[in-house]
Amino acid sequence: MDIKAISTHQAPAAIGPYSQAVAAGDFVYLSGQLGVNPQTGMLEEGVCAQAQRAIGNMKAILKEAGIDISRVVKTTVFLKDMNDFAAVNEIYAAHFVQPYPARSCVQVAALPKGALVEIEAVCVR
Repeated sequence: MDIKAISTHQAPAAIGPYSQAVAAGDFVYLSGQLGVNPQTGMLEEGVCAQAQRAIGNMKAILKEAGIDISRVVKTTVFLKDMNDFAAVNEIYAAHFVQPYPARSCVQVAALPKGALVEIEAVCVR
């Protein structure tokens, strides 16, 4: 099976020894995306803006992989504060259509760069 890193300047560069995404066989695995503006390198202000940007970053990486968000089959949403669940869910729902991806959502103690939300995904080609 071929394994290929996927990278685009339309999403923030990885901040460690990992790829933005990896294509392996029929699947594309997206690393967790923060709400970082790829032009400025800064987090957007507030959980809604960060969620919107994180999904936008996901879409940019998927485009580079030759697929779109409709090919996402599983996501994991990491929240700094579970009280933000409803707000992030509203942003999330605006981008995904039925059949919705399977999803987990967990509260974590901290996220890189002090982010409020991070989203990772598994996609099928």
